[in-house]
Amino acid sequence: MRILVVDDDPIMRQVTTLMLQRAGFEIEVAKDGVAGVDMWEKGDYDLILMDVQMPRVNGFEATSAIREKERVRGGHVPIVGITAFVLAKDEEKCLAAGMDAYIPKPVDFKKCIEMIHAIIGQRDPVKYGDS
Repeated sequence: MRILVVDDDPIMRQVTTLMLQRAGFEIEVAKDGVAGVDMWEKGDYDLILMDVQMPRVNGFEATSAIREKERVRGGHVPIVGITAFVLAKDEEKCLAAGMDAYIPKPVDFKKCIEMIHAIIGQRDPVKYGDS
């Protein structure tokens, strides 16, 4: 399973990459929303982990750009927002921007990996062996 991690914090990118690789995922990273959208256009990802707060293009804007391009070309890549904001209105904002789910910071990697398997399994249960 290929995951694109979009985060402007180099330490968060490194930790997230290490944890997800240990869980058996193939990881690519983008340092901001602009690079994330560019990489999504060129890649074939099963899921995107998108930091919400980034300079230049934030996670909401990057998600909106991806969703708009999907409306034209088809398809749907699950996007999971990662945010330090944990209020109900913050979750609603993530979903309204086109994200499929969100994970609060600090990230609980066990729950993150379970969520990834659940989301990807729902999308293609035959491919990933989930029921």
